[in-house]
Amino acid sequence: MSDVVVKTDIRPPVVVVMGHVDHGKSSILEAIREDFRITAKESGGITQHIGAYEVEHKGKKITFLDTPGHEAFSAMRARGAKIADIAVLVVAADDSVKSQTKEAIKSIQEAELPIVVAFNKIDLPGANVQKAKNELAQNDVLLEDVGGKVPYVETSATTKQGISELLDMILLVAEMEELKGSPIGLATGAVIESHLDSKRGPVATLLIRQGKLSVGDIIGTSFAVGKVRILEDFEGNSIPYAIPSMPVTVLGLETLAPVGEEFSVFDSLDEAKAVVKTKDKEQVVLDPKNETVNIVLKADVQGSLEAVQQALLSLPQDKISFKFIKTEAGDITENDVKLARNGSAMILGFHTKVSAFVASLAEQEKVRIETFDVIYELIERARKLLEGSIKEEIVRTNTGSLRILAIFRTDKGKQIIGGEVFRGEARKGAEVEIIRNEEMIGKGKITGLQRNKKESSSVPEGEEAGLLYEGGEKVEEGDVLEFYVKEVQKQEL
Repeated sequence: MSDVVVKTDIRPPVVVVMGHVDHGKSSILEAIREDFRITAKESGGITQHIGAYEVEHKGKKITFLDTPGHEAFSAMRARGAKIADIAVLVVAADDSVKSQTKEAIKSIQEAELPIVVAFNKIDLPGANVQKAKNELAQNDVLLEDVGGKVPYVETSATTKQGISELLDMILLVAEMEELKGSPIGLATGAVIESHLDSKRGPVATLLIRQGKLSVGDIIGTSFAVGKVRILEDFEGNSIPYAIPSMPVTVLGLETLAPVGEEFSVFDSLDEAKAVVKTKDKEQVVLDPKNETVNIVLKADVQGSLEAVQQALLSLPQDKISFKFIKTEAGDITENDVKLARNGSAMILGFHTKVSAFVASLAEQEKVRIETFDVIYELIERARKLLEGSIKEEIVRTNTGSLRILAIFRTDKGKQIIGGEVFRGEARKGAEVEIIRNEEMIGKGKITGLQRNKKESSSVPEGEEAGLLYEGGEKVEEGDVLEFYVKEVQKQEL
């Protein structure tokens, strides 16, 4: 790349694509990549995921964020980073608005981003765009053709229909937003991806917001500092510098930088270290009195890891909670299995690989490993895991009260008695509390029940009953028996 003087301060838009799982977010991004023949350079046979890429459409550039979903986007925003300029909301025309669509809408609205709706899968027989429009309106997304301000495009990631029109619409919205970014001065921006490369060390993907980032610059976030040794574009090509809206891979940081952190350029490494907060990475603090499920969490890259962890912690955890004994980017290893065994934990992986050796070791050590490619599926599995670990609750239900009128026979531990039900009903098999002079003096069980000298499962209020009572405390005339049953109820989050 030659050092060209850029006269304009209009910068390309940064776009995030969100929506419900299976509605075609990834398919639309893949269709765009295929149209522009975009591939990420491979290192050691593994395709590098850097979290963003650029396309050029009709002479203008667009940067797309390639995040795991709205969870990752929210994780970035939680750290205060201004990441995207425009959101593309993908809604399947044959499936309309779903739970994750609503979550995505909420995230987009909280970030105050302009929206472009992509009605995907319009080539399918069950496509009903009008129904999807109506459901979006019910969720405060008003399209232009119904008096709102939100533009939309009908697409098919399979046939590529509408993909070019979608890019046209993004550029139109970007033009209306008048996005500015000067390529002059020290660079600022945000970390959009981070991972540890076994050969190259800490690797971060940065999105430039203002200024110019060059090889040799000293950069720092709240957690990491370093000197830019290598600067690569989204395709893995070495470049001397980067300007606003460009996603670039940086080598030279001393430690991993958390996704969503803002970065700045400093005059010296000493200045960067003096400014950077010297604190450990945030730890999840759990109530020690709360029951926990121990987890080793692995993901392909730091952005995915933080998104998954945030999504897991968003599950209700007042009854039982997750305790992360390790969270790390990278494939599942032998050490992870040993740690899980020692910590009585299971291993959850997102976009991670498990070698045959590690899988065999886990089986031998009785460590459960479960891996997922969709955050939504991982979260649903985690919800079931929590619910299955909650101790069952025994619930008592009072059914009725009976006053003893007569004692017919007394044997060791058993009595045949008669009485009248004055509230609710008496039940065979129920447990009873013995009330004498308004105090409970003991407990027992009713193993036999008769009504009009015939066996019965219950006797209602106002009726007399014959009972076979069993218990350690003998009952007397005038005592009251309080009937109750105990049921085991499975707890939900």
